[in-house]
Amino acid sequence: MKYMIALLLLLPGSTLLAQRHNNVPPTEQFKVTGAIKKEMDFTISDLLKHPQDNIGDVVVRNHRGDARDTVKGLKGILLKTLLDSIELNADKPKDYSEFYISLIASDGYKNVYSWNELFNTDVGNHVYIITEMNGKPITQMQQRILVMSLADINTGRRHLIALAKVEFKKGD
Repeated sequence: MKYMIALLLLLPGSTLLAQRHNNVPPTEQFKVTGAIKKEMDFTISDLLKHPQDNIGDVVVRNHRGDARDTVKGLKGILLKTLLDSIELNADKPKDYSEFYISLIASDGYKNVYSWNELFNTDVGNHVYIITEMNGKPITQMQQRILVMSLADINTGRRHLIALAKVEFKKGD
């Protein structure tokens, strides 16, 4: 019985862990799929065709707000810039509020944003695909393709490395 209690106490804690950086295969491209009219692929070359914003230095904080790392000299492309041309399977713009976007890493780690969060709030102005970090271009970054939500208080919660898929889904 005490083993069962210990297991139950450990399980909720394990869901609070962020993506581990060890042994996550880096990605060279990601696919956009789901409830959209046409699937798309974005390669690193495709990303580099877009203007990049100078972001500066960012402190990465865990779920408790503890500083875990400082990344320097960030450059990136807004995620919504890349996704803006995606046509949703929706009858009218009002239906967009029912969509959410799941970002999925090569190791299965996921982050979720609502369509409104990315395209209709200030959060969307701070969710970046990182193209340069600590003096290294994306092609040399171990974390490629890295997505960071810089509007989050605890930036490590939605720090996603090795983006492999962006999936649009419609909620019930």
